Amino acid sequence: MITGSRMAVVDENADALGVPRKQLMESSGNAVARVVRQVADPGATITVVAGRGNNGGDAFVAARFLDEFDLEILLLGRAETITTDIARENWDALCQAEYDARAVRDSRSLSLGDPDVVVDAMLGTGISGDLREPAATAAEAVNDSDATVVSVDVPSGFDADTGTLPDSAVDADHVVTFHDSKPGLERLEATVTVADIGIPPAAEEYVGPGDLRRLAGRDRSARVFVIGGGPYTGAPALSAQSALRSGAELSFVAAPDSVAGEIQGYEPDLIVQPYEGERLTPDQVDGLVETATKHDDVVVLGPGLGTADETLDAARRFLESFEGPVVADADALSVVPDVDTEAEVVCTPNSRELAALGGPEVDDLAENAHEVERIADELGHVVLAKGAVDVISDGDRTRLCRAGNPGMAVGGTGDLLSGVVATYLDSQDSFDAACMASFTTGRAGDTLYDDRGTGYVASDVLERIPTALGDATDG
Repeated sequence: MITGSRMAVVDENADALGVPRKQLMESSGNAVARVVRQVADPGATITVVAGRGNNGGDAFVAARFLDEFDLEILLLGRAETITTDIARENWDALCQAEYDARAVRDSRSLSLGDPDVVVDAMLGTGISGDLREPAATAAEAVNDSDATVVSVDVPSGFDADTGTLPDSAVDADHVVTFHDSKPGLERLEATVTVADIGIPPAAEEYVGPGDLRRLAGRDRSARVFVIGGGPYTGAPALSAQSALRSGAELSFVAAPDSVAGEIQGYEPDLIVQPYEGERLTPDQVDGLVETATKHDDVVVLGPGLGTADETLDAARRFLESFEGPVVADADALSVVPDVDTEAEVVCTPNSRELAALGGPEVDDLAENAHEVERIADELGHVVLAKGAVDVISDGDRTRLCRAGNPGMAVGGTGDLLSGVVATYLDSQDSFDAACMASFTTGRAGDTLYDDRGTGYVASDVLERIPTALGDATDG
């Protein structure tokens, strides 16, 4: 089972793997044609009612495999407004090959006649709810006909995320859906065919550019609160800066006053909130929890904290008291297994830290992804295990991310990652946020690797985060 929104991610990831969408459309159209041939008698009349998106494009392909029938193709809208290049190419192919294909510019002029079969390809998984014109009139005409109705992917109007079907939607007899079934299709009084269209398993297993699409158009509203510093100053500064680069509105660092000025010196856009002392101690915890809770902050706990007993005790008490989203990184990771917390926690261990949490002591995490899944399940938190290939798991779902390169082993890139995870946690669930952050950070490093090989540092990666994110959400 896969939702419509998730299917859009998988389609784009398949394209990034080298299986272009036009090729998937050809496979989809062929699958639709096979079902139509099964339900239509020899010489039957078939009317294709197509929209201007890729759902219509699938039907345009299908039409080329139905030459033995009396076929008519109706496009709802003007041909020049077809929304994708691949759908337009397939429409143009029908017109050049002199199929009976015409555009219906006004729903009042729509006439289905009396076909034996109607192919419903008006709206796919990306659009749902009560139908608007011209689809509303077309759906009514389809439902009023005596034809056998074959819907492409989902009946027009069907919500492929929630499985709901409005009263105005097409009432299908057969549904040809692609790659995997969609939620709610099993409840329809229709025969559902799930067609394998050649999407490789890696399009779902590996995080890819499609995963970042859900970030497009988001508000810049995240507030990230980094609790770190003491023995070290660069780590919390990098985490806080990467939060800003990945879209946070504000980024705060709570740090001992002995190092607050040094941390502020890394970046004038950071807001540094000093507290007394040279390290984090239990005395500061209540104030930090109050601040983070009051402002609905996403917390990064751990960068540069050090491992003094009182600091680890403070980290433990913070997790016990805070109920919001937290990225547990670096020195704070060691206390996570012993803490009963209501916080939504994402742990970001490297291979050494993962072993300390009870994970495998191996270099190749991808080959031991089941072990990362086990640790996530035992902890009850999302684990983003950092390696040559990152492994992300919530104990149930597990994905891999191979974005990145050997240069990412330089110190500080893990601190960058924690800040990106925190920013995404403001608008995404913890598993998706971890997946997307892994890909964003790795992709930023890859843009440097093309230019410099491994000769770059974490602050260089920091400057490439907006580019990596923009390429995926705007391209």
